[in-house]
Amino acid sequence: MTSETLQEGDPLIAPSTTDHPLYDSVVEACKTVYDPEIPVNIFDLGLIYTIAIDDQNAVRIIMSLTAPGCPVAGEMPGWVADAVEALPGVKQVDVEMTFQPQWGMDMMSDEARLELGFI
Repeated sequence: MTSETLQEGDPLIAPSTTDHPLYDSVVEACKTVYDPEIPVNIFDLGLIYTIAIDDQNAVRIIMSLTAPGCPVAGEMPGWVADAVEALPGVKQVDVEMTFQPQWGMDMMSDEARLELGFI
């Protein structure tokens, strides 16, 4: 979902397909990817906005970065795709980068906040 397709009342972050049998495995695969500058995985950092899985097991991930100028901006979507494509049953992976809404520290999990000393 790009910002051009948002309708009034639509959520800024599309919901994930949490009831799909592959969802938990995809989350675990995302947790193996780290921002090289921050010792917390990208899922707990809140950089994974949406994990959508269709009935053919094609996975679409919408993610962000802590900042648009992140030095690994061009590489991180590939890292995520590589981690998820390796899962048994996944047909294909499409990783889309967005900065709408902009990432904020409030998107981090409690585990990430604890790891980084914010709580």
